[in-house]
Amino acid sequence: MVPSFAVLGYYGGEVYRMAPPIPERVVTTEGKVLFTGQDVKDGQNVWQSMGGQQVGSVWGHGAYVAPDWSADWLHREATWLLDHWAQQDHGQLYAALPPEQQAGLKARLKAELRTNTYNAETGELVISPLRAQAMDVLSAHYASIFGDDPAVAELRDAYAIPANAIRDPQRMKQMNEFFFWSSWVCSTERPGQAITYTNNWPSETLIDNRPAATLLVWSLISFVVLLAGIGLLALYFAVQHGKRDDSHELPEVDPLQALRPTPSMRATLKYFWVVMALIIAQIGLGVLTAHYGVEGSGFYGIPLAKWLPYSVTRTWHTQLAIFWIATAWLATGLFMAPAVSGYEPKFQRLGVNFLFVCLLIIVVGSMAGQWFAVQQRLGNTVNFWFGHQGYEYVDLGRFWQLFLTVCLFLWLALMVRAMWPAFRSGENRHLLALFLLASAAIPLFYVPGLFWHRQSNLAIAEYWRWWVVHLWVEGFFEVFATVVIAFLFTRMGLLRTATATAAVLFSTSVFLLGGILGTFHHVYFSGTPTGILALGATFSSLEVVPLVLIGFEAYENLTMSRARPWIGGYKWPIYFFVGVAFWNLVGAGLFGFMINPPIALYYMQGLNTTAVHGHAALFGVYGMLGIGLMLFCMKGLATHHVWKTGVLSFAFWSINIGLGLMVILSLLPVGLLQTWASVETGTWYARSAEFMQTPTMHTLRWMRAIGDTIFAIGMFALGWFVLGLKTGWSIRPEEDTTLEPVLPTTAKPEFGSAR
Repeated sequence: MVPSFAVLGYYGGEVYRMAPPIPERVVTTEGKVLFTGQDVKDGQNVWQSMGGQQVGSVWGHGAYVAPDWSADWLHREATWLLDHWAQQDHGQLYAALPPEQQAGLKARLKAELRTNTYNAETGELVISPLRAQAMDVLSAHYASIFGDDPAVAELRDAYAIPANAIRDPQRMKQMNEFFFWSSWVCSTERPGQAITYTNNWPSETLIDNRPAATLLVWSLISFVVLLAGIGLLALYFAVQHGKRDDSHELPEVDPLQALRPTPSMRATLKYFWVVMALIIAQIGLGVLTAHYGVEGSGFYGIPLAKWLPYSVTRTWHTQLAIFWIATAWLATGLFMAPAVSGYEPKFQRLGVNFLFVCLLIIVVGSMAGQWFAVQQRLGNTVNFWFGHQGYEYVDLGRFWQLFLTVCLFLWLALMVRAMWPAFRSGENRHLLALFLLASAAIPLFYVPGLFWHRQSNLAIAEYWRWWVVHLWVEGFFEVFATVVIAFLFTRMGLLRTATATAAVLFSTSVFLLGGILGTFHHVYFSGTPTGILALGATFSSLEVVPLVLIGFEAYENLTMSRARPWIGGYKWPIYFFVGVAFWNLVGAGLFGFMINPPIALYYMQGLNTTAVHGHAALFGVYGMLGIGLMLFCMKGLATHHVWKTGVLSFAFWSINIGLGLMVILSLLPVGLLQTWASVETGTWYARSAEFMQTPTMHTLRWMRAIGDTIFAIGMFALGWFVLGLKTGWSIRPEEDTTLEPVLPTTAKPEFGSAR
């Protein structure tokens, strides 16, 4: 971890040093000032306030319905210039010219757009008057889309952008100036190099934006590293498997039966109720968001976009996913801490309840702020603090981010005070230390979300954003989950503590070896230097290595669920852990590596292939794990109750089958067709309305309804089952009274004992 974070930090400094410059002024060769750098920064804030990455994308990061604005601006500008010159010189449009005349104009265009005319000493970016004229034409086009021009109503509907999304002409002008800058970054070469600031992304043949040699070389190296890593891990696994000791005797009865939940453990039940409520809300928003892909202004004729536009529903859909998954995991930690120590600190229940109220305020407050922001009712500064930051997965305003950070440290304090007596006792200190370290990583690695500011350069904001999305969500939450599952199995007597500790250390080390520097694969084309591309390609391939043996983990979990009759009571929580292993292999492994190599991501960035990975990995791995942990804790809160699991069985299979059909029938074919279009024509075309609104694409989007419906039915069945634990319809009348419950004590804690 130390050398990995040292390298991550060093190249973070390089991102600051080599970030695409925001000029102090943009002027024409005639000396006319068009706009200032402050206008670009204010335009970035306007873009963020109307949804930012939830309305199309910039540099390939964001939503998939509207265009990528940087690629779209670049292509429209290039086409306008070519047509202008063609009309001026030959009296007809560029497309009608013979190839030799087209080649001459393309060379002229390439010199116009790829030549870097930024003067670092004066801070001025100098462009030709003709390019300024093109900017006026494009600005009028975008103003009509984000305004209420009836001439582009059909295009606006295809983009799922409501009329008058930006009402103030000055704010619209500033957002156009930000779009111009983001496109300039994609088309202009770095000083002294033959590649653009975005490593020649997006694919645009008109100016020879093609994959650089470095992309091809490091993609090849990533495949070699992947194969070498798989070979070494397989060898290690074979050697260790031969030394494996299977003599561990499993308990004849459930050790958790002898544990009566403490007041703070019982207080976590409300967290799981909220988890189910957020899941149902997220599904409803997901249905509406997906439908906007075929009917951008409403829902089966109901003009919902007036009140809940696509940018709001997608924001809430992605944010609620993080909220409910995180809530399930945090509640599991609060449940586990007193269980493993056998100690209930004073006022622990009060702390758990106080944290619960704070989390509810954050959820409701941040969502309300985002709605007001998209409705353009907040200024740039107020929007940054209380509205919509415009960055995917970290959309909540800075005040809510700070509030959540404080809550996460409060959660850590509650965890430490409950577990510290067990740690001080010296028994099983290694596994407990890992539990405490993994718990500490959760608040610590959310803090980088505070490191960008309201008008930070987009390249810098993207660097820190992926610290949160990749390292926090995909990295250290997974480490925490690995430790928690090890604790659960040791607490049930299914694993030796020493075995669990060694397994956690090994899997965490292998995962973080690739995972920390693998963060860089998200920012290949976000205005970062080429060193990041090399490191990201190499180490992101290592992220896949531990997943190739995930089938063994799934098989062992499945075998464990059948080892003793009493373990059958935990069958479905363990089955959800098996589901985690499956989707780890498919969603994180196969679909993740499909888009990770630089040459693949060059053509796939911002396409539905990313959505394939996002749904299969975020829900398939982390969501499934959150549900499994929730069910495990709910079983632990009432071990004497025998569940009726028919509905739960139906829910498990429906959720998994629905998720698979969602990917196979819709997201994956749409993404692959977009990739074909990106390779053959360009990124702009793969995201354009003329490609996305074809009958074939409409049919594929409607096909998603099959998987979505099965998935939603499964989730509602899960909610019905959880509700039945309270009402009684999910519980059999008989109780298992093998052991009488024993109250926890404040005596010396014994890890893994009944106390």
